[in-house]
Amino acid sequence: MDTKFSLKLPQVFITLVTMIDLKTSLKMTALSLWHRFHLKKMIRWMYYVSVSFLLICLIIDQSISFYVRDSVFEDVDKLPYHPYGVVLGTSKYVATGKTNDYYTNRLAAAKTLIDHQKVSYLLLSGDNRTSQYNEPRTMLRDLRKMNIPRNRLFQDFAGFRTLDSVVRANKVFQVPSYTIISQKFHCERALFIAKHHDIDAICFAAKQPDTYLGTRIRETFARVKAIFDLVIGIQPYFLGSPEPLPLPDNE
Repeated sequence: MDTKFSLKLPQVFITLVTMIDLKTSLKMTALSLWHRFHLKKMIRWMYYVSVSFLLICLIIDQSISFYVRDSVFEDVDKLPYHPYGVVLGTSKYVATGKTNDYYTNRLAAAKTLIDHQKVSYLLLSGDNRTSQYNEPRTMLRDLRKMNIPRNRLFQDFAGFRTLDSVVRANKVFQVPSYTIISQKFHCERALFIAKHHDIDAICFAAKQPDTYLGTRIRETFARVKAIFDLVIGIQPYFLGSPEPLPLPDNE
């Protein structure tokens, strides 16, 4: 074999390897740039989707507040009389073991309506998921301690959600019109659900606790879910046979 030719073989091989490496490197660079471009595009797309979703949530939130604004009362003297008040349940205690101000203020508002003769009966609607967690029974016990007569208090043990409480008061307990008792932000969503189901309801807004911001943010998303539930026709978990409440004293 020619010595010169044999000496050139390693050089040719090295050149080929270098060219292959360069080609691979260029391909990987191009692929990296392609991925980087599409990653930026995806991040931009996710940003626009997130902003759009938040704007839609805010529009829904404010639209519901505006829609029911004339049905929310904070001054007991201006509140029209309705025979029945529906107290929307919540946990008596927060995770730290402290008494829940939302709960305390709702019961105080319910007593105010009884004392001012703005309602004759109270329907205590809440969750009864276990024997240890029973919102209606807890409310009944505490309202009795506040000297509200037992014959003025009734319990709805299937008020698992706001929708359940609102619809069952009308469909199961045969209440034609009533006053919802809860905090204002919660009242607004409950009233929106009531209006969707052609239920005549107003609301007396209980005092808002100081720790309100986080709850209000969650409420914004709860309103979006409420819209979704109404659009797809979600119904209460349980309806069952009618259990009419007694007629008020003046009827």
